[in-house]
Amino acid sequence: MSISGFFQFIFGFILGVLLLVAGSVGAAYYIFNRMASAPPKPVFSETIEAPVEETPAETEAPVEETAAAEAEEETEAVEEAEAEEEDDVPEGAFNARVTWSSGLSLRDEPNVNASRIGGVDYNEELLVIGESDDKVWQKVRTQGGQEAWVKAGNVEKIN
Repeated sequence: MSISGFFQFIFGFILGVLLLVAGSVGAAYYIFNRMASAPPKPVFSETIEAPVEETPAETEAPVEETAAAEAEEETEAVEEAEAEEEDDVPEGAFNARVTWSSGLSLRDEPNVNASRIGGVDYNEELLVIGESDDKVWQKVRTQGGQEAWVKAGNVEKIN
């Protein structure tokens, strides 16, 4: 074997090792970047937005009258909701906020195998109205008035 053949072998070996290392680093970089991004936010089927109905411009009332009427209706609706809520709240109930980062599943019974009847998002407010006998589950009422069970420890008291 000649000297030039020996140098060609060494050069080829080093080049092969460099390509192998560069490929491994590139694959690791790609995989770690994919793992570092947050997963998509879950979409619950119960949170479908209602379609907005548009009315023709000529049938609309003046803006000032409409705004005043809407403000009055909102005030009445809030007062009625507060009155109903005060009557329906059991003793020992408290407001809480969801602390589990991906939201919570609402169950119809205090059991992991129970049917999932909905979900609540992170940071959403709930009314905790009771606990299971073993204190592993909490009965909650959503802002929409739905009552269900969630795993205890995933909400924090806010009042």
